[in-house]
Amino acid sequence: MPANGNRPLKLQFGLINHDSRYLTAESFGFKVNASAPSLKKKQIWTLEQDSQETQVVFLRSHLGRYLASDKDGKVTCEADGHNSDCRFLIVAQSDGRWALQSEQHLRFFGGSRDYLSCFAQIITDAELWAVHLALHPQANLLSVARKRYAHLSADDGEIAVDMNIPWGVAALLTLVYLDGKYCLKTCDSRFLSNDGKLLTQSGRATAYTLELKCGKLAFKDCEGKYLSPIGPTGTLRSGRCSKPGKDELFDLEESHPQVVLMAANGRYVSLRQGVSLAANQEDETDMETFQMEIDKETRKCTFRSSQGNYWALVAHGGIQSSATEVSANTMFAVEWLDHKVALKANNGKYICIKKNGQLLAVSDSIGEDEQLTLKLINRPMLILRGENGFICHHKNSNALDASRSVYDIFTLQFSNGAYNIKGQAGVDGRFWYVTSTGLVCSDGEAPEDFSLELLEHGRLAIRCKNGKYLRGDQGGTLKGDGHSLSSSALWEY
Repeated sequence: MPANGNRPLKLQFGLINHDSRYLTAESFGFKVNASAPSLKKKQIWTLEQDSQETQVVFLRSHLGRYLASDKDGKVTCEADGHNSDCRFLIVAQSDGRWALQSEQHLRFFGGSRDYLSCFAQIITDAELWAVHLALHPQANLLSVARKRYAHLSADDGEIAVDMNIPWGVAALLTLVYLDGKYCLKTCDSRFLSNDGKLLTQSGRATAYTLELKCGKLAFKDCEGKYLSPIGPTGTLRSGRCSKPGKDELFDLEESHPQVVLMAANGRYVSLRQGVSLAANQEDETDMETFQMEIDKETRKCTFRSSQGNYWALVAHGGIQSSATEVSANTMFAVEWLDHKVALKANNGKYICIKKNGQLLAVSDSIGEDEQLTLKLINRPMLILRGENGFICHHKNSNALDASRSVYDIFTLQFSNGAYNIKGQAGVDGRFWYVTSTGLVCSDGEAPEDFSLELLEHGRLAIRCKNGKYLRGDQGGTLKGDGHSLSSSALWEY
């Protein structure tokens, strides 16, 4: 496991047939078809590999059932376990599309609309599927061979693969899907070209075909060569290989939120003075930046330093960044107080900032000294996905859609404990605001404050200045009228 302690993201994707329609698992009768024009919940498939024979894959639907084919080529999605009819082999083509072959019956899967079967003996266009990743498009990229993470090296104008822990905004990469291919976009909105240069516009040289090998990803360029880290700093560019080996393989990992915390004294919480935490610094460096990792069950949070250690409660309420493993004493409950937070340690006491800046978990209630301003630093480009799809500009109005299969990238600006959200500069750099009827619009001249609450593993809530939450309504429109934290008010980010 790499230093970040993350597991690779489970590969979830849509499969697009020769008619540009997505393979769909219907909610009723476990039927499958290829009729949907876009990628939503029913079109998402999860790839699972056989533990013994890694070339064998299973395709699991959103209902937790597996795609299967019998000896007559009949295709169903009803099996609730890995039986022999569910075993498929991926036969990758030079254009990046897949043919899926039944391991048991050696026939190929294909078709269109309701007419899907697994009976073809040879691969034609009807048996080829393009792969559209359904992950949240912002992630960290880990080189399998080097066990190092990719990051923007702005001074050298390249992506270097030499980071032990994916730290700061430079380690955030966005996968942009365009016409069946992918571009890699840096945090400063440039695209990686196959010669290693970073370009402001995407084009032929910035488009890569995704290939899967042993559950890892390879990026094939327009010349049929593969991205790999090259030289001492691991400059990411196409090498000479036309077949992917270990050097050409990558994992995508979830990018955890990284934050800085400011106390009531106007100073940042820091490690600069050693392992004991104190709010005594005026500038933000790696020493003042902490990674928040939220436990899926308890929703409590650990804070991790750039050296890889966790904050821990020690004797007499002291807080030190000294723990190498997660335990009850490294878990903190975060209470979201409009534009501030309070942190409760495992002893049931709130963290308080003493006169000398020292952090101690000794308070029974929340006053000024227990409140911290938390600033998210590694999402300057914000992509939000709700339970029904991504947030995107509405085609014909100033409203925002919350159920699209494509996403828009928004700009997140910090403003004294709150955030302003706006369109990307140069395109539509206007601000989000909420109307009196609760509609969220995207053409504001002036910034409006929103609060971010990082409530769950990978998901946040956004509170409007009216105190209500942003949510996607039944019609797929973004509204600022959510009274409670229902699933429609939580967003992957």
